[in-house]
Amino acid sequence: MNARPTLLVIAHGSRDPRHAATVSALCARVRTLRPGLRVEVGYLDFNAPSVPRVLERLSSEGVRDVVALPLLLTRAFHAKSDIPSVLREAARRLPLLTVHQADVLGPSSLLTAALERRLEEAGLRPGDRRSTGVVLASAGSSDPEAIAVIAEIAREWRCTANWCAVRPAFASAASPATGVPRTADAVRALRAEGADRVAVAPYVIAPGFLPDRIATGAREAGADLLAPVLGPAPELARLLLRRYDQAAESRVRPELTALSA
Repeated sequence: MNARPTLLVIAHGSRDPRHAATVSALCARVRTLRPGLRVEVGYLDFNAPSVPRVLERLSSEGVRDVVALPLLLTRAFHAKSDIPSVLREAARRLPLLTVHQADVLGPSSLLTAALERRLEEAGLRPGDRRSTGVVLASAGSSDPEAIAVIAEIAREWRCTANWCAVRPAFASAASPATGVPRTADAVRALRAEGADRVAVAPYVIAPGFLPDRIATGAREAGADLLAPVLGPAPELARLLLRRYDQAAESRVRPELTALSA
């Protein structure tokens, strides 16, 4: 048995094959950064293996300690409801397995560093920052906490990186009810406010339907730059290990301890 808990990365899953390929590439980078750490992947939907199946296999192999890390950038429905529910049910069925649920990935300075890396890869020059407005385009959520976090990330990133402006935007259909604009509308607003150039930075991990919608909105509104998704960025891999270490070094969360005792 490993001296440290096994890391189980929990991804949402997608019918788009690029999603699972990106998750696999990210986990491969994590394994490279931390040789000897066992890293597994489980999906909530669409892809295999499912989270319960991975936990069953680990338990049958004698693993007794797992850190379950949501591959999510904000605390919204999946982090607050779906994943805890799945882990509780697994704990009831697998009494010898102790599961520590790690925090979601964001917010973090490592994520904004990864966003800047992707913008530079898309062609942004360091001297262009003060004249560039950035659209921080996330998948979207109706959760007030997640909406507030995205808005705060945009405000802080503008100050720390000296952008002309940073405007949050959502790709999902829920965005009109939240007061957060869609990607295309955010691009047009920055242009109207006088930004010399507008760059779109997708605040998403893997390709799929909503990231494609972000890209479509950026093109339709005439954005000057469109960054790739975060993908297996080295900053993201380091952040996964940071969240893993925080969970591994802390006490087991009470709600999971009671179920796995």
